Amino acid sequence: MKALNVVTLVLLVLGGLNWGLIGLLQLDLVALVFGGADSPLSRMVDLFVGSAALWQLLRWMRVRRRLQPASATTG
Repeated sequence: MKALNVVTLVLLVLGGLNWGLIGLLQLDLVALVFGGADSPLSRMVDLFVGSAALWQLLRWMRVRRRLQPASATTG
């Protein structure tokens, strides 16, 4: 499980840096490396980054729930 968390975190950082380059320089490194934004490899990388984001979101929600005091959940 720890390895999966590390891999998904790395994917999120790389994906975030790629989106930063897109916003700043209009340079999509994933599309450049894998043959265009519509290429199957580029779409697969996007799918992996999106899946990593979903995994980390679910993980964060679990940790947040565990750290929340019992009195805060009763209202």
